[in-house]
Amino acid sequence: MAKLKLGPIADDKPVKITLELPASLHRDLVVYAAILGREGGQAAADPLRLIVPMLERFVASDRGFARARREADRAAGD
Repeated sequence: MAKLKLGPIADDKPVKITLELPASLHRDLVVYAAILGREGGQAAADPLRLIVPMLERFVASDRGFARARREADRAAGD
């Protein structure tokens, strides 16, 4: 068996989720998209396209989650 630098490729197929947002949150996303577009010198982005990067940033910056995940990974490795 060849020793490759790449390990197994994670299944990164997108998962489609349907959810309902409160109207106030949708309005905030519309305003956020408009401000983001204006600051970037572009047209307002589709507010729905903001959800994934916002969730990614939230999860990446949640220290409590990171700590709990490390502990769970350690426990699973035992």
